[in-house]
Amino acid sequence: MSDPSQIHAGKIAIVTGAAGGIGRATVERLRDDGATVVGIDINPAVVENLTGERLTGIVCDITDDAAMKAIIDDTVAKHGSLDLIVANAGIFKSGEYIEDLLESWDLHLKINLTATQRFLKFSIPHLKKSILSPSIIIIGSRNYAAPGPGAAAYSVTKAGVTQLARVAALELAPAGVRVNIIHPDAVFDTEIWSDEALEKSAKRYGMTVAEYKTKNLLSTEITSPGVAAMISTVAGPVFSATTGAQIPIDGGNDRVI
Repeated sequence: MSDPSQIHAGKIAIVTGAAGGIGRATVERLRDDGATVVGIDINPAVVENLTGERLTGIVCDITDDAAMKAIIDDTVAKHGSLDLIVANAGIFKSGEYIEDLLESWDLHLKINLTATQRFLKFSIPHLKKSILSPSIIIIGSRNYAAPGPGAAAYSVTKAGVTQLARVAALELAPAGVRVNIIHPDAVFDTEIWSDEALEKSAKRYGMTVAEYKTKNLLSTEITSPGVAAMISTVAGPVFSATTGAQIPIDGGNDRVI
């Protein structure tokens, strides 16, 4: 008898931004739920962080189209299919106002938006061939709906990937590929949140760092393992009839609700 907790048994998955934070937690959760997972990150730590049965860490700059395509194609050649992808990689720099944005604007677009489109582009032909309920999960942000000052580049790119996910859901439904987007907020156990960035953001709201970490309706801190559990669930059978959904995991935000 199969283990009912292995909701992704037999699936092959690729997760970007996998060296730490949400990405690493997602890789480990998908593995625990039965998948064989390839984690990609520009950080060399991804190799040693993702070791063990059904885990592989690969160093790659996600903005390198040729390298990303090669990894995806090699994964399929090695394992026989591609059934699930999680577009998690991204950057966030706070305290950068519109009048000062130049290189940072271009970098956010390149990493957060364009690289996500390329990841989908290279993965979709393989996902269409999957017989294991293929799924795409894109990591958005609370900022897509409730942006803050000093975060224009990040907020715009997260709004962009939200629209990308919606269009992908429309395009891929006939092939049986589900596309959903998850919007976390205040996930501070990630490399994207440096101490400096956290202190700047808290200061803008007139809060202490501790207050800022729980500034939601439920006064709860969102964690990487919690987001990973949501990702695995949405990619699994409970959401088999759901596509194009935008799912918050933010403790409740009055500007979003």
